[in-house]
Amino acid sequence: MRKKTSFFILNNSGSPAKQISVPTSLLRVFISACLIIFGIVMYDYLKLKKTSSITGDNSTKITSQLGEIESQRKQIQQFAEEITSLKLKLVDLNNFENKIRIIANIEKKNQQENLFGVGGSIPEDILAQIPLSKKHNSLMREMHEQINQLDLAAANQNKGFESLFKYIKEQQNILASTPAIRPATGWTTSRFGYRTSPFTGRREFHKGFDIANRKGTPIIATANGTVTFAGIKGSYGNMVVIDHGHGMATHYAHTDMVLVKCNDKVKRGDTIALIGNSGRSTGNHVHYEVHLNGIPINPEKYILN
Repeated sequence: MRKKTSFFILNNSGSPAKQISVPTSLLRVFISACLIIFGIVMYDYLKLKKTSSITGDNSTKITSQLGEIESQRKQIQQFAEEITSLKLKLVDLNNFENKIRIIANIEKKNQQENLFGVGGSIPEDILAQIPLSKKHNSLMREMHEQINQLDLAAANQNKGFESLFKYIKEQQNILASTPAIRPATGWTTSRFGYRTSPFTGRREFHKGFDIANRKGTPIIATANGTVTFAGIKGSYGNMVVIDHGHGMATHYAHTDMVLVKCNDKVKRGDTIALIGNSGRSTGNHVHYEVHLNGIPINPEKYILN
């Protein structure tokens, strides 16, 4: 005889209780089926919950990554604008160099080569303001190309300034070595050219420029140079000769005392001797000569003060 399990159904209407009998084996099958179904439902629920959590995390990550991409694209656009700004600064520097060359009458060694190379023109400005939602690949390629062009331009500009600096330095040395001031304070007593000799009364050529003053008045170098003679030289008395290079030399004669010696380096304004009356002289003064390639020339052309 099969075992049965009975269920009593009660209600609140006062009617008699109802009894239902179900085979125990069937009940077990039903309960087992319910447990299996419950397990499947719970598994699916937990799996769905996990998937939902992963999806939420992925969504958060995607949102964060999109934010980073947008930020990076903004930085790319800023770099593009900085490249354009740097290009303009290089162009301004090149224009400044050209102005200096025009003012100083200095020509470039190679007229065919400009800032961006032989035949190179100034690159167009980069259009940096594109939608952040679009890819920036073309912008980055253009930036890379212009960076290479700017690198070439910077190298060319550096060469330009180096050659300009070298030229100006050479000119500075030439100017510093060119007689440009009076060798002493005082009164002009005789100029360069023909005059009547104070000793013979005859017409003679005076190769220098005489400045008279009290004995002991300082005599200064009129330009940078090297002392090539310092001592007594015939009718010139105590004399100093300075070689300024570039074919220029100056002579200072009739001094009372020489304060330099041969091979001394002197600069414009250095005291080299004192006014005196040595040699063949009619009074305290300095006889000043300027020689160009060994030929005496008018010293007054080289006196700017």
